[in-house]
Amino acid sequence: MELLYSSCVGLLVACGIFLILRARTFPVVLGLTMLSYAVNLFLFASGRLSMNQAAVLGYSESYADPLPQALVLTAIVIGFAMTAFVVILAIRGRADLGNDHVNGVVPDKSKTNSRQVKEQGKA
Repeated sequence: MELLYSSCVGLLVACGIFLILRARTFPVVLGLTMLSYAVNLFLFASGRLSMNQAAVLGYSESYADPLPQALVLTAIVIGFAMTAFVVILAIRGRADLGNDHVNGVVPDKSKTNSRQVKEQGKA
């Protein structure tokens, strides 16, 4: 169970970092969302994975730690606010710049093709 859980967290982190490094704004937003999901799962795991245990003291002999649950609820709210801010920022950047590239510059493919042709001619 722990191996599956940790590999899911690792996969979410890897996919999130991969998407954050893209050149367009929408994959960056998806990457940030995946990274926040991974952090939420990590916070759940920090309170020890336990099944069918009470979250409140006094209802059973063994109980789940309520602190990671409170931290995850807080992280969900902060993650939603951050995602809304980044989406609005991306919309504003698209309106001002006319494209959705992160740095605001569309790569010119004709220049790269002409460079490749020149390099092939030299070789």
